[in-house]
Amino acid sequence: MAALVDRVDDNFIRACEYVLECQGRIVVVGIGKSGHIAGKIASTLASTGTPAFFVHPGEASHGDLGMIIPSDLVITVSNSGETPEILTILPIIKRMGVKLIAITGTPASTLGEQADVCIDVAVQQEACPLNLAPTASTTATLAMGDALAVAVLQTRGGYTAQDFARSHPGGVLGRRLLLFVGDLMHKGDDIPLVSEHALLSEALVEMTSKGLGMTGIVGANNRLIGIYTDGDLRRTLNQDIDIKSCHIGVVMTTDPITTGEDTLAAECVQMMRMNSINGLFIVDDQGRVTGALNMHDLLRSGVV
Repeated sequence: MAALVDRVDDNFIRACEYVLECQGRIVVVGIGKSGHIAGKIASTLASTGTPAFFVHPGEASHGDLGMIIPSDLVITVSNSGETPEILTILPIIKRMGVKLIAITGTPASTLGEQADVCIDVAVQQEACPLNLAPTASTTATLAMGDALAVAVLQTRGGYTAQDFARSHPGGVLGRRLLLFVGDLMHKGDDIPLVSEHALLSEALVEMTSKGLGMTGIVGANNRLIGIYTDGDLRRTLNQDIDIKSCHIGVVMTTDPITTGEDTLAAECVQMMRMNSINGLFIVDDQGRVTGALNMHDLLRSGVV
């Protein structure tokens, strides 16, 4: 890995420029162990904003070359640079005028010499005690492929965490970066709310019916002025207060913690943890209640 640092040279820069200038897709080709690495490189490029896909060179000779068009860029991965399946399709790729980047451990190979740019990933010896099984060489190739993808990402700019999440909607990363409070909150009649003039007993009925373990207390124009939770109820019982006659304004917590609909759900989790609370209300810029959310909602969404 340390030896690769010196290989981030003019050839590497030219390869980055080819990727940035490509008007089509990046097609990554490899077979065997190199094929697995090629697939990972294509996946990394695609998930970081560079449209890319993997093509098996054996299948390419039997019709899959039709996937490649002149505006594409081909990256070939071969440690020896003499992989027959890849050499078979090189003339067709060259006749199409498609730019070719070779990532190989043998720059003086047929592949290395025919490529428009060749990135050297040679290693002195495989980790395999027989010096046969692709181990160190595949690790070096993967690292160089990742470096290429990240260098392109940084140079292009404008790629955000939200862009990354849109390519990963099914995973934990996607849920943390794509789900907003507005997507999860309870709305309309499902929001537990009582008037500032309500009795504590009425607030308890509202809490029970909505099942969020809390109720908001609103004043004029539906502005939130307080909150009452299950924890507050336990503290109220310890104070020997008459639940039937007490007004909610006497026991509610004023200035409750709130958030907006455009807050990331993951940020909401941190907010709750830092303040040791299990739920909160969502308000607009006028302090009017638009929704409610508790930790169970976040757990169900997979954000936690």
